[in-house]
Amino acid sequence: MMNLTLIDAFRRFGAKPASRLSSLSAMAADGAMVLKCLPAHFGHPARGVLRYETSLSAAKADSKVVTALSEHLTRARDGSLPVRMIVTFPDGEKTGKSGSYHVRPDLTGKIVEFDGDRFVIDFTRPQAACPPLTGRRK
Repeated sequence: MMNLTLIDAFRRFGAKPASRLSSLSAMAADGAMVLKCLPAHFGHPARGVLRYETSLSAAKADSKVVTALSEHLTRARDGSLPVRMIVTFPDGEKTGKSGSYHVRPDLTGKIVEFDGDRFVIDFTRPQAACPPLTGRRK
């Protein structure tokens, strides 16, 4: 696991956050939504599913940042766009430093629910395509 700055974590997915320090989301060049996630909001509802569940009203961020997140969630939901994950570890509570971040390129998310406040995103590993069976004898 590699610790990155927030801007570097977004760049790993081809996204440029509006705020270098406090962005919660951004849209990547490939159309995917990139989301900054806190470990406390993860759960495991089923085998192979990592669920991220929280609400806009719970976000401790500037209103412009929350508005941008709402717009990104709406775009991703309405366009069935993939969601990429940045995990943040708020080290600042203990050390006074800004948090550290790492990316999870192995997981792709899909918005399961977004009602304008509460949102649920299920992250899974993409299924590898199975090669067709050839050369079978009867």
